[in-house]
Amino acid sequence: MSSYIASCIDRSRTILSLMAVIVCAGIMAYLSIPVESNPDVSVPIIVVTVPHEGISPEDAERLLARPLELELKTIVGVEEVNSYSSEGAATVVIEFDYSFDANQALVDVREAVDKAKAKMPGSAEEPIINEVSAGDFPIITVSLGGAGVPDRVLYRLARELKDELEGLPEVLEANLNGEREELLEAVIDPAQLEAYGISNDQLIQAVARNNRLIAAGAVDTGRGSFSVKIPSLIESAEDVLSIPVTATPNGVVTLRDVTTIRRTFKDPKSFTRANGVPAVAVEVSKRKGVSLVDAVAKVKIVTEALRHHYPANVEVSYLADQAPETIEQISTLQGNISTAMFLVLTVVVAAIGLRSGLLVAMGIPFSFLFAFIVVNLLGFTYNFMVMFGMLLGLGMLIDGAIVVIELADREMGNGSTPREAYLYAINRMFWPVIASTATTLAAFLPLMFWPGVVGGFMRYLPVTVFAVMAGSLLYALLFAPVLGALLSRSSPKWIALIAKSMRAGSMSCVVPWALMHGCLGLPQITPLWW
Repeated sequence: MSSYIASCIDRSRTILSLMAVIVCAGIMAYLSIPVESNPDVSVPIIVVTVPHEGISPEDAERLLARPLELELKTIVGVEEVNSYSSEGAATVVIEFDYSFDANQALVDVREAVDKAKAKMPGSAEEPIINEVSAGDFPIITVSLGGAGVPDRVLYRLARELKDELEGLPEVLEANLNGEREELLEAVIDPAQLEAYGISNDQLIQAVARNNRLIAAGAVDTGRGSFSVKIPSLIESAEDVLSIPVTATPNGVVTLRDVTTIRRTFKDPKSFTRANGVPAVAVEVSKRKGVSLVDAVAKVKIVTEALRHHYPANVEVSYLADQAPETIEQISTLQGNISTAMFLVLTVVVAAIGLRSGLLVAMGIPFSFLFAFIVVNLLGFTYNFMVMFGMLLGLGMLIDGAIVVIELADREMGNGSTPREAYLYAINRMFWPVIASTATTLAAFLPLMFWPGVVGGFMRYLPVTVFAVMAGSLLYALLFAPVLGALLSRSSPKWIALIAKSMRAGSMSCVVPWALMHGCLGLPQITPLWW
């Protein structure tokens, strides 16, 4: 070991440059790492929902849930399948093994759902497949409301806000709550139906026949071909009013003659209120690997920019904002880490002196910055588990540096030069420091193999501790000896003589001579008994 540390001390500029690069990279990693309150853990659950208007829970279980269960159970990696039937829908929850491939599992579920659709009623709506993820939960909810504001105005403003927010690179999606679907309502006049001799079934069939997609094909003229398009889908209110219902000797009876068409909304199934008034809520979810605080800040900037153009009676509120709680949590933990660093520094300086204590204390920020590099490269976020791991490793990361620097100080007190002292300290303490760090990390190693969602949540702690301890080991065995050899000073020669005499057993004769010649500056005359 002496050869490598000797070469490092002789090339101190290169070693210090490497240390400066690690420190700068750690600062850049700290500034760029995403900030979150909780770790982003993958949840191995996929939920399939099949809506069906008016179906009973019994029929939903028999016609919707059971075909899905039979197909989903055949997927490789599925641990459990649970179904829940309710009025108007059936929901199936598929739980996979934690080590599953999320993309492949989603593809397999879609294929199984497509096979099960053939066994379902044709009137069932398209199945909705959702992948459960801890990062998909809304980070902030923006509500638009106000007394006396028409629903159509609120819906238009909410849709505009939704489009603007989804344009942000930090936002994954923005969902609307409290919005009712707009539709055309046909109010039938029974007297007109009776006068024209039209039944309700004829009226419904007329609308159904005139709202179909017709593939007309293409016409080949010999010189070329062109497609033929037949306008058949209802796209406007005029299309509805112009639908022919029946033909009489006096002309064609259209829907305009027997009904009154008006714009309205579907009947509400749920209600959204903010501060006691009806509102439309826009729930914003961020993308994975994006700082929660930055995402919320940009959402508020976009919302405030649009707010200036809203009517005066429209109230904008921010609900379920996770940013203040995240900032408070991180600030509290950072304050605890700072307090712990101050206490550790105080104890170290009081125990081994100011110069050695400061040299040991320099390993604390270096180890943290080195850990930030590792955490950022692994794609982790800066959450409370990472900070708790750093706080846990704070009291352990300086042990190796204390052992090396204290032994080197003792050797320098015996008259060795700083270079010789640190060479001796590394030779004596290299493997003990390695063993001490390894035994500490061995206690956290089983946490890295904790299975399941809880294991994925707890994995941030041992990884952070490993990164911090690796940085402390690098500092104790490489950078601390180089810094110590450059910053330390040799002891006076007369102190070295005393130390050698103590080891030789001739202290009574040498002490007066050493004190006389060392303190009074007398010529260096070697006694006969030396």
